[in-house]
Amino acid sequence: MSARSVKIALIQMSMSADKAANLEKAKDRIREAASRGAELVCLPELFATPYFCQSEDASNFDLAEPMNGPTTEAMAAAARESKVAVVVPFFERRAPGVYHNSLVVVGPSGAVAGSYRKMHIPDDPLFYEKYYFTPGDLGFRSIESGPISVGPLICWDQWYPEAARLTAMSGAETLVYPTAIGWHPAEKAEFGAAQVSAWQTMQRAHAISNGLFVASVNRVGHEGPEDGGIEFWGHSFVADPFGVVLAEAGEGEETLVVTCDLSRIEWVRRNWPFFRDRRIDAYAGITSRFLDR
Repeated sequence: MSARSVKIALIQMSMSADKAANLEKAKDRIREAASRGAELVCLPELFATPYFCQSEDASNFDLAEPMNGPTTEAMAAAARESKVAVVVPFFERRAPGVYHNSLVVVGPSGAVAGSYRKMHIPDDPLFYEKYYFTPGDLGFRSIESGPISVGPLICWDQWYPEAARLTAMSGAETLVYPTAIGWHPAEKAEFGAAQVSAWQTMQRAHAISNGLFVASVNRVGHEGPEDGGIEFWGHSFVADPFGVVLAEAGEGEETLVVTCDLSRIEWVRRNWPFFRDRRIDAYAGITSRFLDR
């Protein structure tokens, strides 16, 4: 097994109502990550704005932009300046009345290497995403970023083993999950620790069952009314192909830079050959909504 390693950076940040300021903060963090040797930099879900899905408000559609809009252009310039690949989430305006929760992967040259649209769209209190986002139609894919083959998924996608499996099968070396997840403040004391544990456990399981790296980058800070809203819990982390957490952030702003030994993928898959032993002849039922008796 030939040695090959990549440094992945997760930019855990808070957002303000000033889009230009958010983009400038992201550019500064990309420069910081690059100065620490990062080769792939990942930004949180919808990082250019506050998390507007806490309410259903048609005026928020004005925040959307096309695939080649100002957010992508600004981050492409930052990627080109720092010579790193960047995972750039954004609110996509595809056509009048058709919007997606999307990302692009920009290579070190600043060129877009590929795109992804969030497939699983939640609808929960303060997470009213079905009002805003059309489900993705680009499928599950891997994107060659330059330093590493990236398997892009977004937030709610992280709870679905089918999404992780199909993305891994496309050749991804790391699953990347830009995320906006947090506590309802009134529930934090009772449920907070268990929620974070379940979130991390689910993604570590994807790393183990697919024998690849997982990088999950969350936002931080309180957004919304002082007596409600969402407290984004941070805890961005990178796990190796056997689910070992290589680094984890706290609940404040932080930039993690993590060295990933890609030869670990081959070693784990040789010793835990889940792909070899899959019974693909017996899985037809997985495409059913439920197996009624």
